[in-house]
Amino acid sequence: MSTEEASKPTNFIRHIIDADIAASKNNGKVATRFPPEPNGYLHIGHAKSIVLNFGVAEDYNGTCNLRFDDTNPEKEDVDFIHAIQEDVHWLGFDWQDRLFYASDYFEKIYEFALELIKAGKAYVCDLSAEETREYRGTLKEAGRASPFRERAVEENLDLLERMKLGEFKDGSRVLRAKIDMASPNMNMRDPTLYRIRHGVVHHQTGDEWSIYPMYDFTHPISDALEGITHSLCTLEFADHRPLYDWVLDNISIDCHPQQIEFSRLNLQYTVMSKRKLTQLVEEGLVNGWDDPRMPTIAGLRRRGFTPASIREFCLRIGISKVENSVEMGMLEATIRDDLNSNAPRRMGVLNPLKVIIENYPEGQVEELNSANHPQNEEFGKRKIPFSREVYIDREDFRESANKKFKRLVLDKEVRLRSGYVIRCDQVIKDEQGEITELRCSYDPETLGKNPEGRKVKGVIHWVSAAHAVQAEVRLYDRLFNHPTPDDGKDGVDFKERINPQSLIALNNCMLEPSLADAEPGERFQFEREGYFCRDTGSEDKLVFNRTVTLRDSWAKEEQKS
Repeated sequence: MSTEEASKPTNFIRHIIDADIAASKNNGKVATRFPPEPNGYLHIGHAKSIVLNFGVAEDYNGTCNLRFDDTNPEKEDVDFIHAIQEDVHWLGFDWQDRLFYASDYFEKIYEFALELIKAGKAYVCDLSAEETREYRGTLKEAGRASPFRERAVEENLDLLERMKLGEFKDGSRVLRAKIDMASPNMNMRDPTLYRIRHGVVHHQTGDEWSIYPMYDFTHPISDALEGITHSLCTLEFADHRPLYDWVLDNISIDCHPQQIEFSRLNLQYTVMSKRKLTQLVEEGLVNGWDDPRMPTIAGLRRRGFTPASIREFCLRIGISKVENSVEMGMLEATIRDDLNSNAPRRMGVLNPLKVIIENYPEGQVEELNSANHPQNEEFGKRKIPFSREVYIDREDFRESANKKFKRLVLDKEVRLRSGYVIRCDQVIKDEQGEITELRCSYDPETLGKNPEGRKVKGVIHWVSAAHAVQAEVRLYDRLFNHPTPDDGKDGVDFKERINPQSLIALNNCMLEPSLADAEPGERFQFEREGYFCRDTGSEDKLVFNRTVTLRDSWAKEEQKS
């Protein structure tokens, strides 16, 4: 086995493909597809499917199509189509010239519907939706045949044509497959193939159609027309596989793809239902689909996640047939690993407290050298201005503290990162007793070294007050304060579990001056604070989003609970 082969992921799907290739099935060809519905933005669960489908195609020298399942135009939007394409490209994958829409095949799908009617395997049904549910039966009781099940072929053909021409009201008739009303699989009890939809303008076909095929009819035909060999989907479609096969077995089409199911991604402290994500957006509980608290790919991108970290996360969680719940900490650890190696260091004071160094010459400015990365010299160094007045973080000062506190204390010393050792000599407070500034002194012999006989253990970050740039810093955290917010237990609605601390905006942060020139989306480690990126949606002001903290602050709380 070559090194390249050994580095490829392995799972039960790849074992199936390996066996197919060994048996010369599909002439050794591998063709997959990623078939999103354009009714919302993609989320991290879709990323798992993207990485799987495009990754398999790439590793087996095959192809992967991007195909929009656009059979429900009432909920679809061209903006979603553009967003999905951007997300797939951003993750590092390319469908090349293989961009398709299910609507590309509407004429063909209609012809196959006519074929089923002529073969006595489909009929037009006049039952209402409520009556259809009643006739379908239950898991314990067989269904009953529709009174319209034995309509003549000619009548069914005429009615379907009139449905297509728009003669009937929405919901008055559907086309159903004639399979088995006693089947233990509810999906096989004469499922609906077509429904009437009036007054809908489709983003690809306009008002050409008054009837639209159902997903379970459209999907296998689309796969077959595109020559897909392995149709990979999540476990909830396992019960739909008999219908997938029935459709292809009963129409005149040469290709019969193999449907294979794998477990979907269930990520803690968020919701993965597109319906619930839509609720969050439409009810204004988040600031759009790309809100950095959302599990959407657009939200993760705006928060500062990298394509490499998301691909790596998808590989780490693996592919299996068993439903499981993935800890949010695993996703956060993946981006930490990436940014720890690749994010340059900068200093930002999020809660500033002014420090006046009284023995430093007024008007003097020094440029201190600071490493852009402590473990990688290739990142080089940068110049940081130092002057008589600096800002430190309020959390880095105590008037009195025990030995465990390694920061600045009254009458004690601390080192400024890449700078001098300073000593706090005086605390200035306002009338309410709030500390307004510190008066300190510095030792000019301590730049980059400790004086002989003195040990200064604490190191804190800072910025020069005269050179700092003011910015808004948004501290993003997990959107929900419950690991399974939509479990429905105790009758609690998932929206009631939104974490009130999921977004804290700090408007008076002071950053080192180089950050004023950061490009939107550029990522940094703010030393001792976390990983941040410049926001891509705030062109009129300087805003940085916290991608992730330096350590998993939730881990201890989860252990306690």
